[in-house]
Amino acid sequence: MTSVAGSNLPAFDQIRPEHAEPAIDAVLADNRAKLATLLASVDDSSSASWATLIEPLQDMAERLARAWGPVVHLFAVTSTADWRAAHNACLPKVTQYYVDTSQNAALFRAYVGLENGADIEQWPVGQQKTIRNAVRDFKLSGVSLPEAPRARFRAIGIRVPELEAKFQENVLDAVQAWSLDVADESLLAGMTAQARDGARAKARAHGTDGFRLTLDFPSYDAVISYADDRALRRTLYEAYATRASEEGPLGGLYDNGPLMEEILALRHEQAGLLGFANYAELSLATKMAKSTQEVERFLLDLSARARPRAALELDALQSLANERDGLTDLEIWDLPYYVEKLRERQLGFSEDELRPYFQAHEVIAGMFALVQRLYGIRIEQVTNVSTWHPDVTTYAVRDAAGAAIGLFYLDPYARENKRGGAWMDECVGRRRSPHADQDPACYLTCNFAAPLADQPALLSHREVVTLFHEFGHGLQHLLTRVDEPAVSGLRGVEWDAVELPSQFMENWCYDKDTLRTFGRHWKTGEILPEALLTKLKASRTFAAGLATLRQIEFALFDLRLHRDYDPRTKGWVLQTLSQTRRDVSLVHPPSYNRMPSSFAHIFGGGYAAGYYSYKWAEVLSADAFAAFEETGFAGETGPRFRDSILAQGGSRDAMDLFVAFRGRKPNVDALLRQSGLGAPK
Repeated sequence: MTSVAGSNLPAFDQIRPEHAEPAIDAVLADNRAKLATLLASVDDSSSASWATLIEPLQDMAERLARAWGPVVHLFAVTSTADWRAAHNACLPKVTQYYVDTSQNAALFRAYVGLENGADIEQWPVGQQKTIRNAVRDFKLSGVSLPEAPRARFRAIGIRVPELEAKFQENVLDAVQAWSLDVADESLLAGMTAQARDGARAKARAHGTDGFRLTLDFPSYDAVISYADDRALRRTLYEAYATRASEEGPLGGLYDNGPLMEEILALRHEQAGLLGFANYAELSLATKMAKSTQEVERFLLDLSARARPRAALELDALQSLANERDGLTDLEIWDLPYYVEKLRERQLGFSEDELRPYFQAHEVIAGMFALVQRLYGIRIEQVTNVSTWHPDVTTYAVRDAAGAAIGLFYLDPYARENKRGGAWMDECVGRRRSPHADQDPACYLTCNFAAPLADQPALLSHREVVTLFHEFGHGLQHLLTRVDEPAVSGLRGVEWDAVELPSQFMENWCYDKDTLRTFGRHWKTGEILPEALLTKLKASRTFAAGLATLRQIEFALFDLRLHRDYDPRTKGWVLQTLSQTRRDVSLVHPPSYNRMPSSFAHIFGGGYAAGYYSYKWAEVLSADAFAAFEETGFAGETGPRFRDSILAQGGSRDAMDLFVAFRGRKPNVDALLRQSGLGAPK
C-alpha cells in the first residue's frame, strides 16, 4: 500500500479497494520467502540473536502491518461494497499467514533458544518481555500439538476471524437497513431541537419530507431518552434490540444467530485442543486475572454492592412514571426516558441542558489543553496528511521542546457506511532499532451527530466522556517510550488492564477546572455556570446502581457463555443470558430482546471472555485518579502517571506498573466512593 511521501503514514487519498489484494499478496509472498531464508540462517537457534532473528522478523511484521492496517481501517470507516469485498478477499490470506507463522516449529525453537540463553537477563526489559510473550503465544497457538490436532487448530484459527468479520458486517447492515419516516412533527415532542433538525436533514438527504429516524446511536438515543411518545420509543427500542437477529422488523435478514453458535463452538474446541477446560480459561492465560472463579467472584461482589442502590433507583423511576403519567407498567423502553426526568427532578438539570455548552471543537481543544498540562506535551493540528473523509482531522504530538512524538487521526461523526460505536486503533507503532526510527500514529473514531447547517456539532456529556475515553487509549499508544514494537503502546498489555488509561481519562470529565476550559455556550459564550458544574459532578453517582448492574450483566454473561459452554445444549446463548439476568439484573427485557446479536465486543471485537475488563480496569483507574486527588492534583503526579503507566506499554506486567505508580496493589474503595455505592464490606 502507498504511504505519504517522507512519512510512515498511509496515503489515504491514493488507496483504492482494488489495490488491497495485490499488495497483500506481494507482501505475504515476500515475507514467506524471507522467513524461510531467515530460519535457514539461524540453524535451529544456535546462531540466533536479537539482531539476526528478531529485528528481521520485526521488519517483516511491519511491512504486513503497513499493507493490512489501512485495509482493516477503511473496512470499518468506509464500509462500501468494494471495501468489503477487498477486505474479505484478503482476510483469509492474512489469517493463514499469521496462523502458519504462529505454528512454525523451527521459529518456535529459535525463540525458546533465546529465552533459555544465558545472557537474556542482561537484555533490556522490553526485549526480555518480547521473547517471553512470544514463547507463551506460540504455545497458545498450538505449535506443540501433534499434526492432526495442530491442523484442526489452524483451520479454526482461519475460520473464526471470517465469522467475526461477518458478524460486524451484519450489525452495520441491520442498522443501515432500518429507518422510520415521520411526517407529523408533534410525534417528536420532547426531543431536542438539535435531534429534530438532524432527523429532518436525514430525510432531506434521502429525498423525503418530514423526519427520518434511524438506528445509529445519536438518532436512537434522541428518541429513547427524550421522546414523549411512548409508542415511538417502543418502536425504536424493538428495532434496536433486535438488530442482526431473527426477531424484530428485519427478523432473519441479517441474522447473527448461526454465526454466534459457530463461533462459540469453534472457540470451545480450540481451547480443548490446548488442554483448557473452556475458552474462558484460554482467554485468561494472557490477562491479569488468574482464574474464572476470581473474575466471577469480583463481578458478583460488585453486583451485591450495587443491587440495593439499584433497587431504590428502580423504585424511584416507577414512582415517577406513575405520578407523572399514571404509568404502572414501567417497561425497558421507558427507563432511559424516566431516568432523564428523574435527573431533572433530583438534580435540577437534564443531560440535554448541558449539550449547548459542549461544542465538539471546544471539547477537543479543552481535552488537548488538559493532557498538555498533565504530561508536558504539545498537540498541533497538521494539514499535510491525507485522510479518508473531509470530517477527519490530524494532529501532531510533540514534546515540550517541539520534538515529534507521534500523530493521530480524529474521525468524530456518524455517517453511512461507517461502523457504529467508538474505538481507538493503531496506525503505526513506535519502534527504535539500528535501522528503524518510527514514531507512533493512531486512529480515534467516534460516531457523534454531525454539525448542522446553522449549528456546530454539540455533544452530550456522555459523548464527552466517550471522547476522553478513546483519547486515553490513544495516549497510551502515543506516549510510549518502549522501543520494541511487540510491547510498545498497547501491545503486550494484559487485556484486563488495557482500559486503565482510557477510564482514567473519564475522571476529568467531572472535574470542574477541566470542564471550565471548554464548557462554553455555543450561542452566548457563557461559561458553564457553577450551579450546573456542581450538579454535573453530583450526577456521576446518579443511577449508578442500575448502570453497574447493566455492565455486570454483560460481563457475567460473556464469562459464563464461554466458561460453561456445552455444545449439546441448544439455544445456549439465550439460555445463558436469561440465567445471568435472573442472577444479577433487576430489569428484564421482553423475550424478543436479542442483545447478543449485536454484542460486537465479544463476537467481533477482541473482548471474548474478557468483557469483565471494563469493570476490572475501572478499579485500577479510580484508584489511580485517587492518587491525583490525594496529592491535591500536584504537578508531579501527571508526569509520574505518564512515566509509570503510559510510557511503559506492555514491557512489564500491568500489576508491577500499577504498584510502581501507586505504591501498593489496587483496591476497590476508590471505585465504590466514585460510584456512590458505599463503603467496602
